[in-house]
Amino acid sequence: MGIKKNFVLDTNVILHDYACLKKFQENDIYLPLVTLEELDKFKKGNEQINYNAREFVRFLDKITDDSLFTNGASLGDGLGRLFVPTHQMQSERVKSAFPEHKPDNEILGVADFLVTKYPDMRTVLVTKDVNLRMKSRSLGIPVEDYISDKVENVTLFEKANEVFENMNSELIDRIYSTREGVEIADCSEISDKITPNECFIMKSHKSSVLVRYDPFNHSIRRVLKSKNYGIEPRNAEQSFAFEVLNDPEVKLVALTGKAGTGKTLIALASSLGQLNLYRQILLARPLVSLSNKDIGFLPGSAQEKVAPYMQPLFDNLNVIKHQFAPTSTELKRIEDLQKSEQLVIEALAFIRGRSLSETFCIIDEAQNLTPHEVKTIITRAGEGTKMVFTGDIQQIDQPYLDSQSNGLVYMIDKMRGQNIFAHINLQKGERSQLSELASNLL
Repeated sequence: MGIKKNFVLDTNVILHDYACLKKFQENDIYLPLVTLEELDKFKKGNEQINYNAREFVRFLDKITDDSLFTNGASLGDGLGRLFVPTHQMQSERVKSAFPEHKPDNEILGVADFLVTKYPDMRTVLVTKDVNLRMKSRSLGIPVEDYISDKVENVTLFEKANEVFENMNSELIDRIYSTREGVEIADCSEISDKITPNECFIMKSHKSSVLVRYDPFNHSIRRVLKSKNYGIEPRNAEQSFAFEVLNDPEVKLVALTGKAGTGKTLIALASSLGQLNLYRQILLARPLVSLSNKDIGFLPGSAQEKVAPYMQPLFDNLNVIKHQFAPTSTELKRIEDLQKSEQLVIEALAFIRGRSLSETFCIIDEAQNLTPHEVKTIITRAGEGTKMVFTGDIQQIDQPYLDSQSNGLVYMIDKMRGQNIFAHINLQKGERSQLSELASNLL
C-alpha cells in the first residue's frame, strides 16, 4: 500500500469506464458537481457512453447518503472514499489563467483547490482529454491519463510474423509429409517462444514452411494457401489469417494491420466459405458519433441513417461478388443470404442486448471501441459463435482512445495465450501499389 492520494475525475473517465471508482485502490476520489451535470447530458441514447453514464449514476445512487457530501461515502473494503463537494471549490489561479466559464476549467479549479488545501497529500487530476492535461501541466497541477486499461507493450502490432532460422531440414520435411504435423515436443528449440495458435515460418538451409502451433492437438502443422469463396491469399500473413479463421475451434480472432492489408475482406470470405457451420453471418462496425450525437439525429429510417457508415463493408462484399460470373451459383447464394437475412450488415449499436448463437460475427474498425465495449460484445456470444475483430490501431477516430487504451489491443493483450484465441498482424498492403505507398510514406 502506497501513500494515500486524492484523485479528481474528469467526466470522460466515467464515460470510458463506468466502473472506474473501483480502480483507485485505497485513495480518495473527488467528483466535481459539474461532472454530474455533464453526465446528465449523456444519459439518453443508444451508444456505449450513454450506457456507461446510466450505469455510473445507478452505482452512485446505491452508495449515496448524507455522508457523500460531507465526510465522503465508502467505496468498499480496501478502497478509499468518494466525495462530491457541493460547496464551490474555486481557484483564483485557474480563473486568472482560464477565465472562460466552462466545465473543464471548473474541474481544473477543484483540483487546484485540493492541491492548496492538502499540501502534504498528493492530488492528481485524472482525464483522458489531452488539452485538459496540457492546461493542468501549465499550472503545475499533477495530472494523469486514466491508465487502468492501458496496454504497455504495443510492439506486437508493429512486427510481422516470427521467422525461425536454421531449423532441422528433416523436421520441415516431416511437417510437409503429413497434415497432422509434428508434436510440439519435437520442436523443443522453439516451444517456449510460441503461443497457442501463433503462426510463423520455419526455415532450414534448403527449405521453409508456413506453420501454426495447434494447441488442441499439441502440434506444429503446415499452413496451406487455400482459396476462400473466390479470395486467394496473396502473402504468408493472409494465409495465416485464413488458417485461424477457418478453424471452428478458434472462437475469437483478432486481425490487425494498416489499411489495405485485407483484414475485413479475408474475414468475410472465410465466413462465406463456412456457411455450413453457422446459421448467420453478421458484419458490424461502430458509428463514430459527431459532436456527441448518435445516429438518431440523422434524417431517415434506421437503415438510411447507418448506410453511409456501413458502405466499406458493402464494398468488401462487392469485391467477393466480382470474383464470380453474374449467373454463378455462388453469386446467387450471396444474394439469397442477404434477402433471407442470413448475411446481415448493420451498426454495432443494434446488436447490443442480443444473444448471438451459431453466428460468424465480424466486428470491423474495432480500434474505435473501448475495452468495456469489446467485453460487452464478446459476452453476447452464444453456443457455436465465432467472433472476429479487425482494426488498425494507427487509425483511431475516438477522441479519448489511443494505441494503448483501445479495446482491440486490450483484448489481444488479455486473451493472448488462450487456446481458443488467435491474433494475426497483417503488414503487407495488397489493395494497390498506390495504397501501399501512401500507407508507408504519408
